[in-house]
Amino acid sequence: MELSRRTVVAGAAAGMAATTLGGTAHATGGRKPVKTLFGKLADGTKVYSWALENGGTRLKVLSWGGVVQSLEIPDRRGRHANVSAGFDNLEDYVAKTPYFGALIGRYGNRIGKGKFTLDGKNYQLSVNDGEQSLHGGTQGFDKRVWDVEPFTKGSDVGLHLYYTSVDGEMGYPGTLKTKVTYTLTRHGDWRIDYEATTDKATVVNLTSHVYWNLAGEGSGTIEDHELHIAGSRYTPTDAGLIPTGELARVAGTPFDFTRAKPIGRDIRTSHPQLVTAKGFDHNWVLDKGITSRPEHVATLRDPASGRTLKIATNEPGLQFYSGNFLDGTLTGPSGRTYRQGDALCLETQHFPDSPNKPKFPSTVLRPGQTYHTTTIHTFGC
Repeated sequence: MELSRRTVVAGAAAGMAATTLGGTAHATGGRKPVKTLFGKLADGTKVYSWALENGGTRLKVLSWGGVVQSLEIPDRRGRHANVSAGFDNLEDYVAKTPYFGALIGRYGNRIGKGKFTLDGKNYQLSVNDGEQSLHGGTQGFDKRVWDVEPFTKGSDVGLHLYYTSVDGEMGYPGTLKTKVTYTLTRHGDWRIDYEATTDKATVVNLTSHVYWNLAGEGSGTIEDHELHIAGSRYTPTDAGLIPTGELARVAGTPFDFTRAKPIGRDIRTSHPQLVTAKGFDHNWVLDKGITSRPEHVATLRDPASGRTLKIATNEPGLQFYSGNFLDGTLTGPSGRTYRQGDALCLETQHFPDSPNKPKFPSTVLRPGQTYHTTTIHTFGC
């Protein structure tokens, strides 16, 4: 596996990857993004919703946390459904959300005890998951209001989202200037381009935390969804869900998704890692490693509706989370509650706790470098 840090992505090649993953090519014209008021924060700050449509895909994004509030795609009969879990009001996103649809930063996933050392200096981060720092801390990028700029480019439509994280925010060094671009292509693909620069050495690991249910939001369990992950190793964790440093083989274990299988087939086995995490909540080491352009790494399929999701990325890891901590206390736009296993996440990323694991791919970003990663979601039926 390639362990060097990639900082530049060939944009043209990435675009080519978006059209070679299969799925239905709707090739319809995109509509100019539409902005509406979604709500106001306690301090009076306005939060807006942006609606985009292209190639048969409909996307709604909030300026709060860059949240994907809904994402609608058709089934085999052409019937659209929202396949992303979330809320219909701002108050629940602020007070209750388990990162529904959010942009995650500065560091997606966990950093053990919220500590790391960089260039001989120790840093203490915001701790918000037991002893660990999860998804950037108590006030990560998911809880910030982003500046949003809509665009149309050729047959594509999209949004540029901007946020500047100041030096010391949540304990991270350096002022990080972040730009995330959401693009809907004429084929209905949803592409995310992450960019960031810093004025001081820091660590960065950005990702998206959409909760998927291809049968439709609020429709119940995802255990009958079929999943394929192009990863023959994964990173086992300790009791705090921090990687031990081992790159364990998936062969002969419930973690083997090298051939597509129903998620529920092995999820209730007594494998110690499944018992600890209450299901799947692990990082897969992708066989392709770090690549200069996005490559296909995972396919999710709902047999009932025929909907499929194919994911391409240039990142070396994929976190598969099976919705283990959904407990029936949250209610979605459908008016139905979310229970354990009612949605899942597939988060493209560098590995959890990389700042404390020298053998993992580096997440260090230095002045003069540009962090740039791309993930492409291709939908089919």
